[in-house]
Amino acid sequence: MPRTFTLDEARALLPEVRDLAEAMRDRKRAFDERARTMKRAGRGAGGNGHGPREALTAQAEVERLVQEIQDRVQRLAAIGVEVKGIDEGIVDFPSEREGRVVYLCWRIGEPDILFWHELHAGFRGRQPL
Repeated sequence: MPRTFTLDEARALLPEVRDLAEAMRDRKRAFDERARTMKRAGRGAGGNGHGPREALTAQAEVERLVQEIQDRVQRLAAIGVEVKGIDEGIVDFPSEREGRVVYLCWRIGEPDILFWHELHAGFRGRQPL
């Protein structure tokens, strides 16, 4: 059984979780941009000769960003939080409700943990606390 959090415990961790989720989302945005640069550079490789150099630089940045994203996911997992959406910054805190495990659900932009959902309901199944 995974570690479960009370609402108070989850709220106490929210500042750290928010920082990690925002950093993860920001690196994912940078990753997406660098991946587009790699694709453009690859298409233009036969032209002016700058494509391969630009693609290699972008590839190194993409690899660094992937590692940084993975590091944040692992740090969140070590806390006991499950990442459900990197782009949206959605994280779930396993919790107990009426004798069963559910998720307390939070996403970037929300001021507090305000929702919960069943394990298999997902984000669309969120209900107010």
